[in-house]
Amino acid sequence: MLRQWVDDLLVPTYLREPSPTLPWCPLWWEHEEALARLHALWLAWQELSDPEAGGWTGPSTWHRDHLDPALRELRSPEGPLWRCMTSAERPTHRPSMIIQTEALQPHAGFAPAH
Repeated sequence: MLRQWVDDLLVPTYLREPSPTLPWCPLWWEHEEALARLHALWLAWQELSDPEAGGWTGPSTWHRDHLDPALRELRSPEGPLWRCMTSAERPTHRPSMIIQTEALQPHAGFAPAH
């Protein structure tokens, strides 16, 4: 359902042509942060597009409080899709860089808070 909503509603309605300052990824679901943000956006859309739940101003609230901030983060040159498509003529997908963490060894005399 999420993929259909993104591909059939969000992308054709709200996304402008990708550029270096507005990247997009044709495989957006392979970017964990993008997937999480789009899922949250979709859940908010489901609630706020229903007048029974969101009232008559729900769609406006969704645009202001959810869509605009989410797209700014997703399509930011520093966002989760920054390594992907920046030109409509060159569809590109490059996986997100994963930060590796090591098991933290407590220092002598250090006790983690519980």
